[in-house]
Amino acid sequence: MNSQELLTLDEAVQIALENNYEIRLASNNLDVDSLSVSPGFAGILPRVYASASTNNSTQYSSQVRSDGTEIELNGAKNNNKSYGVGLDWTIFDGLSMFARYDQLKELKKLGEAELKSTILNRVSDVMITYYNLVQQQQQLITLDSTIVISQQRVELADNRFGIGKASKLEVLNTQVDLNTDRTLFLRQKELYTNTKIRLNEILARDTKIDFKVEDELLINDNLILADLETLATKQNPELQAQLINKRIAELELKQIKGNRYPTITANTGYNFSDSESSLGFARLNNSRGWNYGFAASVNIFNGSTQNRNEKIAKVKLDNSKIAIEQQTQTIKSQLNTAFQTYLTNIGLIDLESKNEEIAKENLDITLSKYSIGTIPTIEFRTAQLNYINAKLRLSEAKYQAKLSEITLKQLAGNLSL
Repeated sequence: MNSQELLTLDEAVQIALENNYEIRLASNNLDVDSLSVSPGFAGILPRVYASASTNNSTQYSSQVRSDGTEIELNGAKNNNKSYGVGLDWTIFDGLSMFARYDQLKELKKLGEAELKSTILNRVSDVMITYYNLVQQQQQLITLDSTIVISQQRVELADNRFGIGKASKLEVLNTQVDLNTDRTLFLRQKELYTNTKIRLNEILARDTKIDFKVEDELLINDNLILADLETLATKQNPELQAQLINKRIAELELKQIKGNRYPTITANTGYNFSDSESSLGFARLNNSRGWNYGFAASVNIFNGSTQNRNEKIAKVKLDNSKIAIEQQTQTIKSQLNTAFQTYLTNIGLIDLESKNEEIAKENLDITLSKYSIGTIPTIEFRTAQLNYINAKLRLSEAKYQAKLSEITLKQLAGNLSL
């Protein structure tokens, strides 16, 4: 294990921020939202275009002129060409275009909140998996130490059997215990290896990359619930997303109300026109020049669709307010629950630390007595298991406390290294 490269938590998080597929997808979606924030996309800017058309015909023509002259021509050609540039501009539409522009800005903010939520979730996954590896690494060390103790028991039992102070049954029991400890170690090593594969998957890198993690698992035992609740109201991305959705619903209603007002558009252009006719007073006609004008329209009646649309938009706005209240209540509930778990786990760390000290002292005394043959092997095994279980429970208590800490910071939108 010592020859493996050390992967720090900081490095793991950085790799995830760069490689994780969900973060990259959310980042690309935010790029799309950012590109959409444009006055032109909202319909504020005019449309400038170029146009060209041609119309040609060959036909039989017959004309009777005012002086009575008749003219007939088979295969008369008529050619018309026109081309130019034009501009259309919606000058006023009940301010709907400005509401759409503001809505595009809010959609960008929503994308930012969704990206932050994705980052928090994936960083949380990285941290939880990383600290799980730290815990498992500690458990491997603990189980390795119990194998050493069990090997010492086997050697002592063999020595005592050799001088006639122990039975063959005692020797066999110590060997069975040693094999049991080795089995537990192999199972733990398998879990440790599979968890490393899982972390590599979250980091979106080759799952075969081997590494080791840090040895210590540090706990922040100074978190305050009131501070976390204050942070959550300002930074929790799910709550921020609901607040943005409310603003979007308000702008949607504003756009719909804008349909009650007239729409005024202006248009202008410069056109060229050429026409050629085989028959008629004018054989060739060319023209060019400006054209311009204004148009206005107002919706008088559309089957009460306007009223229905406004009512629907108001219901959606009301739903967005309810969603904010619900999300706020959910976050507070989750924070309070997680904080109680956090306090319990902090208390368990102190308790299990004391248990480990007691179990270690008991094991040392038992080992000394077992070495001189004053206690049976079953009593020594009990002391050994008590010590190992105490160390494993302490490691588990620290891990659970760290999980509670991560959960609280994630809910507060303040998850950092």
